[in-house]
Amino acid sequence: MISDLLTRWMTQFTVLAWLAIAFVAAVLEVSVPHFGSAFVGAGAIAAAVAAFFGFSVSVQIATFIVVLIVSLALLRSRLVGILGGRGVPSRTDPLIGRHGLVTHDIDPMTGTGRVTVSGEDWAARSTEAIAAGGKVRVTGADGIVLEVTRV
Repeated sequence: MISDLLTRWMTQFTVLAWLAIAFVAAVLEVSVPHFGSAFVGAGAIAAAVAAFFGFSVSVQIATFIVVLIVSLALLRSRLVGILGGRGVPSRTDPLIGRHGLVTHDIDPMTGTGRVTVSGEDWAARSTEAIAAGGKVRVTGADGIVLEVTRV
């Protein structure tokens, strides 16, 4: 009777311990999203299920490790790709194809020059020399330097 009560208490305790680990992992994932703690939580929930059905602590730990590793290996890269998005949007992409005005001579030898496009001043370079006052079209960008051609 006492051993049966102790066994039942131990089962309930391990289930609650695994669920507490899953809860902490979920709070960490929400606080600092990096797609790592979610897999710890999944492993802890699987271990809690194993504990609920009365499996030994070694089986619970093995279940935790297997679910953690398998879910991490199979899902992390997919989730990062889907939920991570494109990253920081480029400020120069919307300028490609627009026209601008050269404000400082563009010298292809030194790679210097400045243009105004859409009311903003940008560093620019071209394969040909273009004097200040010339009209240009943006053909590309290398970081924050616009690549332009004469119009």
